[in-house]
Amino acid sequence: MKAILLVGLGGFIGAVARYKLGGVVLHLTAQERFPYSTFAVNVLGCLVVGILAGLAERFELFGPSTRLFLFTGLLGGFTTFSAFGLEATHLLRRGELWVAVLYAGASVVLGIAAVWLGIKATLIK
Repeated sequence: MKAILLVGLGGFIGAVARYKLGGVVLHLTAQERFPYSTFAVNVLGCLVVGILAGLAERFELFGPSTRLFLFTGLLGGFTTFSAFGLEATHLLRRGELWVAVLYAGASVVLGIAAVWLGIKATLIK
């Protein structure tokens, strides 16, 4: 139960932070065609997860509960793209280049295809 509460609290904070930051960036770039809001959230989330993962590895800073709160909850609520970036980086660091390429490519292509398919499925008359 403690783990669920930690993830839930972190997720709440991360989702609110995503909403607020995304709103600010969207307001500043409303006339642009590029989706800067989502892009900024994803890149920032990846930077933060990289910094925290590096600190955790170098200094053994975070226990299991803190990891759940930060990585799964807070950053998961902020952007799941950060988890994707962290997993792909772990594959690369283990020397699994082709697995990382497959994971990244398949995630992007199949993710977009799944959204397209879901939209098409709801429009069938």
